[in-house]
Amino acid sequence: MTQRVVIVTGGAQGLGAEIVRAFLAQGDAVVIVDQNQAIGEQLEQQLQSEGTAVFIPIDIQSDEAIDQGVHQILERFGRIDVLVNNACVYEDVGLASTREQWHFTLGVNLVSAALMAQKVTPHMAPGSVVVNMGSIGGKIASAGRLLYPASKAAMLHLTKSLAVELAPKGIRTVAVSPAWTWSPTLASMANENREQADQVGAITHPLGRVGDGAEVAEVVCFVASAKASWITGVDIPVDGGFSVLGPDQGKGPRHWFENTEYKK
Repeated sequence: MTQRVVIVTGGAQGLGAEIVRAFLAQGDAVVIVDQNQAIGEQLEQQLQSEGTAVFIPIDIQSDEAIDQGVHQILERFGRIDVLVNNACVYEDVGLASTREQWHFTLGVNLVSAALMAQKVTPHMAPGSVVVNMGSIGGKIASAGRLLYPASKAAMLHLTKSLAVELAPKGIRTVAVSPAWTWSPTLASMANENREQADQVGAITHPLGRVGDGAEVAEVVCFVASAKASWITGVDIPVDGGFSVLGPDQGKGPRHWFENTEYKK
């Protein structure tokens, strides 16, 4: 077959599902990897008329399950061209997080991504791509959170190391880091109210709103394409300007001196 074959972990819902749809729209065959069998099978059915989308349930914290899944993909398609390490968890209560919560979060968000790359890239040809989903949260401090930001900061460094490791094989590795993006997690915080999410997001995002998953997915598709053939080892922020603001929210010291309770 001449279609590229794309694996998207955590691809059954939220941003993962948007990434799946974006690759399908450009004619790629997409393997949806997720533990949630009900949602995964439902998405596979929904996408039948849009292209080749196959759901394969894989526990990415199990080496044996990954091996079996990769074998199944190769049996079906005979090739793997793109790996998108998107799966992640948000279990995080900051400094109160337990050792078990640390192990679980790092196991899903970081270690499993590294092992997916370890087991998939030997089957990739030159020109293939690994896309790691980072986060602006991996670059800044955030009160009340430790696990998620730490795992994403490590993911960004993993991207650099993989880029160097895989470059001699002609395989690129790129990270894509969203800021606040409308997703099941953000929707739950905003009580499913997108308008409220945009109002709050406007405080820290110069473009005045939170992002859409489809906007992030388009950038994932770009960095995985031949149009980005000279890009590797870097992080692409898709953040509505979030990362260019400093602690003063881009307003400068004059604003804060003139709009503060300490003004005399």
